Amino acid sequence: MHMRAYLRLVLLGAVIGVPAAFMAAGFLALVHTIEHWLWHDLPDALGESAPPWYLVIGLPVAGAAIVLLARRTMPGDGGHSPLEGFAGGPTLLPHIPGVAIAAIGSLAFGAVLGPEAPLIALGSVAGLLVKKVVQLGAQGEKAIDVAGSFAAISALFGGPIVGGVLMVEASSGLGAAAIPALIPGFVAAAVGYVIFVGIGDWGGVASTQLAIPGLPVYDGTQVGDLALAVVIGILAALVVAGVRQVAGRIDSDAAPRLGLPVLLLGGGALVGILAQLSDMLGADSQDVLFSGQASIPGLLAQDSTRIVMILLVAKAVAYALCLGCGFRGGPVFPAMFIGVALATFPVIWWDVSPTVALAVGAAAGMAAMTRFVLTPILFGALLAGTAGIDAVPAAVLAAVAAWLTINALEQRPSRRSAVEAVTANVREH
Repeated sequence: MHMRAYLRLVLLGAVIGVPAAFMAAGFLALVHTIEHWLWHDLPDALGESAPPWYLVIGLPVAGAAIVLLARRTMPGDGGHSPLEGFAGGPTLLPHIPGVAIAAIGSLAFGAVLGPEAPLIALGSVAGLLVKKVVQLGAQGEKAIDVAGSFAAISALFGGPIVGGVLMVEASSGLGAAAIPALIPGFVAAAVGYVIFVGIGDWGGVASTQLAIPGLPVYDGTQVGDLALAVVIGILAALVVAGVRQVAGRIDSDAAPRLGLPVLLLGGGALVGILAQLSDMLGADSQDVLFSGQASIPGLLAQDSTRIVMILLVAKAVAYALCLGCGFRGGPVFPAMFIGVALATFPVIWWDVSPTVALAVGAAAGMAAMTRFVLTPILFGALLAGTAGIDAVPAAVLAAVAAWLTINALEQRPSRRSAVEAVTANVREH
């Protein structure tokens, strides 16, 4: 590609960043508004100080019905399954309404999934529209396909660096060859992020502050914390692997037998029941529902091993149900919640710094689910903020330990596969 054509492509990336950012901001604001109305305003109107049991159980079922409607009546199946991670290709324009409605039915109604996958899909709309009016070559179209997604996801992950690295790691291991194709996306992400945070006296369209406020400064890395980081990374990988295995079994075994309506509605009911049971045991049902991003500060402040254990188990089971039962959303934030929950136990037991626990837990959970390394490290550091600069080495060890463990688990042949291989060998002879 000639330099002039390439500069034109980079400029188009900057242009795409603006509408993609507005679209992402509008979607997140809509989800937040619906969520606030359902879980705060509606209980107030019913004379309740907190969501009553029938809303805790009923709203996830209602959300499942909306997802079912989107998947059955609209093209695109509501987007790709969260079990696929970031492996889904570009979203076609006719599929966007179904993706948005399915995501709203999942996210606003309490499903244990994050908004990153729908944002990537919705952000790609800007690139699709540009391709309709501007003639581009094959290489240019590939770059523009992801530019809008870069811009949308950068808002969620606190800027173009983390969002851009995530998209790089998701680009099928192309390495240095991918950089020219990704630069328009980085430009789109930077411009889009300016739309979120504002420029000059203009405050932007949305707040994207992700760092947890009030964290104590973690000054000086401790050897014990580095060892704990490795342990947390391994444990997070084991828990996430278990979640994925259960979700995969639900998706592959239960779905064909039960059918999508029963699976979705039943999954929504089970998620609500889990949240309500957790509430009865002393935890907050709202910490079991949703992605878990907003619940992390409260989780780190917990001083009860029992409550953290309840939240960890309930969140993991609800997460597996939402992954496997057909809801639509992203897989990252619930995995981070699981990692932070595991890292909270040393905070309670041994007075480990909550700052290093946040960086370690977030990096471990994200690495275990995404199979990425650089993005979890960067995002864990971003969450800890300036108070956690010295926690970065521990976050690195946690992410690497989780990555190594999850890959070792995936490469290990299952017992069932070994038995089938032996049986086939016997039959051949």
